[in-house]
Amino acid sequence: MLKLSILEQSPISEGSTPRQALENSTRLAKAAEGWGYRRIWFAEHHDSKGLASVSPEIMIAHVAAQTSRIHVGSGGVLLPHYSPYKVAENFHLLENLHPGRIDLGIGRAPGGMPGATWALNDRGRRDLSDFPRKVRDLIGFLTDHLPPDHPLRTVRATPQSDKIPEIFLLGSSDGSAGIAAQLGTPFMFAHFINPYGGIEVVRSYRSHFQSSALYKVPKPAVCIFAVCAETDGEAERQASTLRYWMIETAQGRSAPIPTIKHAEQFDPSEQERKIIEENRGRMIVGSPQKVKRELENLAAAYQTDEVMIITNIHDFEAKLRSFELIAQVMQ
Repeated sequence: MLKLSILEQSPISEGSTPRQALENSTRLAKAAEGWGYRRIWFAEHHDSKGLASVSPEIMIAHVAAQTSRIHVGSGGVLLPHYSPYKVAENFHLLENLHPGRIDLGIGRAPGGMPGATWALNDRGRRDLSDFPRKVRDLIGFLTDHLPPDHPLRTVRATPQSDKIPEIFLLGSSDGSAGIAAQLGTPFMFAHFINPYGGIEVVRSYRSHFQSSALYKVPKPAVCIFAVCAETDGEAERQASTLRYWMIETAQGRSAPIPTIKHAEQFDPSEQERKIIEENRGRMIVGSPQKVKRELENLAAAYQTDEVMIITNIHDFEAKLRSFELIAQVMQ
């Protein structure tokens, strides 16, 4: 049976507040646990009027304390901004607080506009070429197994735990997939960001995967936008708010998730219509049976048994219902 998980960015709806968005994320996690979702991950976005999840570690601690079974993790910690040692200690601590339920998704995206990136690096330069080394160091600190010639080999990431969080590298291209294959970690492809070439990227990840002490076989997964309602028409109506918001963000405008009224009043230019059509490849929208069919087709194309879903629409009750319907139809 296909495993279902959730990526949550804590979207802020027009007319609402960041506080309400965060409360909604907690409600979603509790409900998702009851519906049988395997994981819920929290994203890292900065300087955004539309997304409230800026610190996955804080969201993980908060939500894991209010749930009991669902895996809670990061989707993801944007490692180029941070010390691998500090990230390792954060996740050792989380694993001690919530044994066996913590996931560590690692990304290399900036997580915001250039100004936010500059601020996160204390006005220094963000060096992506150092990302593979940072991932290796992070795994070394988590496993307490740095190379003998490593300059920090005597440093321990504490508090040490009986096991370590499940590690995923996240990406929308072959960059992180190649690192995941080389280091022997699971890989999550962000189809909701880039709907092109992902199948080939995951195929390459599989073929180049090198067994590690943590993972003996490749473990790919895929994440996609999805909106489900009782009818195709209602699902399209709810998804109109996502489509409008995606146009705003694509043009560099940070904005809350618009209302259905505002989305329906939107009169896109010819270029914006092209973007809307292209974005259809990033999402699944429809009735339960349609969503089930397309999720299964997606999983088969990527040769994975796990699909992660993200649903950024204005109406939170409709969002809850969407996740509930998907869980029911996939059982």
